[in-house]
Amino acid sequence: MTGINRRELGVGLGLGLGAAALGTALGSGAAQAQAAPAGTPDSLSFPPGFLWGCATASYQIEGAAREDGRGPSVWDVFSHTPGRVANGDTGDVACDSYHRYPEDIALLKALGVKAYRFSIAWPRIFPEGRGKPNQKGVDYYNRLIDGLLAAGIEPHATLFHWDLPAALPGGWQNRDTSYAFADYAGYMAGRLSDRMKHFMTVNELLCFTDLGYLTGGKAPGLKLLQKDANQVRHHGVLAHGLGVQAIRANAKAGTLVGLAENPSIYVPAIETPEHIEAAKKAMRDQNAMFLTAIMEGRYLDSYLSAQGSDAPVVKAGDMAAIGSPLDFLSINVYTGKMVRADPASPTGYAVLPMTGEAPRMPSRWLYVTPEVIYWGLRAIHELWKPKALYISENGCSADDKVSADGKVYDTDRVMYLRNYVTHLQRAAREGLPIRGYFLWSLMDNFEWEDGYTKLFGIHHVDFKTQKRTPKLSADWYRELIRVNRLV
Repeated sequence: MTGINRRELGVGLGLGLGAAALGTALGSGAAQAQAAPAGTPDSLSFPPGFLWGCATASYQIEGAAREDGRGPSVWDVFSHTPGRVANGDTGDVACDSYHRYPEDIALLKALGVKAYRFSIAWPRIFPEGRGKPNQKGVDYYNRLIDGLLAAGIEPHATLFHWDLPAALPGGWQNRDTSYAFADYAGYMAGRLSDRMKHFMTVNELLCFTDLGYLTGGKAPGLKLLQKDANQVRHHGVLAHGLGVQAIRANAKAGTLVGLAENPSIYVPAIETPEHIEAAKKAMRDQNAMFLTAIMEGRYLDSYLSAQGSDAPVVKAGDMAAIGSPLDFLSINVYTGKMVRADPASPTGYAVLPMTGEAPRMPSRWLYVTPEVIYWGLRAIHELWKPKALYISENGCSADDKVSADGKVYDTDRVMYLRNYVTHLQRAAREGLPIRGYFLWSLMDNFEWEDGYTKLFGIHHVDFKTQKRTPKLSADWYRELIRVNRLV
C-alpha cells in the first residue's frame, strides 16, 4: 500500500458499501440476520446452489517447467530474460503444483468449494505448439481432474492463460497461431469432456495482446506499432472464436463453452438513469476490440473509424467465428473507473480520473472499487444477455506477513473481499444470471512480471519448503461458503 494507511482505506470503502452491508455495520436487524441458521434464506443470502470456487493458472503454480516433455513457453523465455521480472524470479518451480496437486485439492476440499478453475499449459500438451501431442502432459490433467472429481469438486478449465508455446513462429503476430490454438482446444475438449463440462477458451485478451505486444510489460515483451498490435488483438479474438467452434466439434454432448475476460468496467458516478446509461455506453465502447466484438460478432464502427489505417485486417468468416454463441461468460473483476454523463462529449460520457488518495492494494494498478462487480455484471446482462455469468477471478494482493504464531492475518484482503462480495450479492439479489464466483487465488504464486513480490493467495506458500498455510482470508471464505451468505 503506498501513501494510504489502513484506516483511510477502510473509510473509503465504507462509503462504497451497499445497503445490505451498511445494515450489517449499523443495524440491530442485520445483527439478528447474522445469527440466522446456515441455509436460512434472508436478504444477505446467495441463491441455493450458488457455485463457490477458487482459481489458479498453470504457469503461476505448476512448476516442472522442463519435466515430462513440456516445451518452453513465452513466459519461460521472458522470465529468464534479465530485467523482465522482479528479482529475476521465474515460474520454474512456482508452487510445484505439478507434483503437489493432491495437497492443493485437499486445500480446496477443506475450504468447502464446489469448483476449481485451473488452466491447461498448452506447451505441456503440444511442446511445439502443434503436431504430435505429449501424452504425459495429458496424463497430468487426467490425474488432476480425477482427483478433483473424487473430492466432489467440479473442474473448470481455461485452455490458454498466457503460456503460449515459444516454438510457434511469430506468436500472436502470426494468424496461424489462432488456428494452432483451435487445434489444441479441440484436442483437449475431446480428451477431457467425458468428465468435465466447463471450458473457457482464453484468459484476459488485453493482457496477452496489448500488454505483451504493445506496452511490452508481459511476455513476449514487444512494443509494436499500433497497427501491428491491432492485428495481434484480432488474432486473439479469432483464436477464441475458432476455439469455440473446435471445442463444440470435438467435445461430448452437454459441454459448455465460454471465456474468461477482464473487460474495462465503469461505475456510474451517481446512480441515476443518465449516469447509468453513460457507464453502460462506456463499457460497450471501451471493449470494442475484445468483448464487444465477441458478443456482437463485429467491430464497432466507432472503433474502426478511430483506428483508421491502423484497423486490423479481417478476412471473410472471421467475425462469424469471433461471434460464435457462448454458453456462459466469465469475467475477471478487480478494479474499475467511474463515469459521468457528459452531453458535451461526442461519446456522451466522461471517464473520471483516479485521485492521488484513491485507495488501492499493493499492486499499484489495483484501485479498490467494489461497486465494479455489480455494475460490470449488470451492464453485460443489459447489453448482451448472456445465458449465464460467472466471476472467474476476483481477489487482491496484500502485504502479507507471517505472525509470530505462524499465521497470516490478512485483514486488508478480508476487507477487500467482503466489500466486493457485498456487491456480488446485490447482483444475485436483483436476479442477474450470476451462477458462481472463483476467488483469485487459492494460494500465493508467481505473479507474472512482479514475480513473488505481490501475493494474491488465501493460502500462504513458503516457497522454500512449499508448505501451504491458510490465511485469515481462507477462514473467512470457508465460512462464507458454509452459510452461503455474507459474513
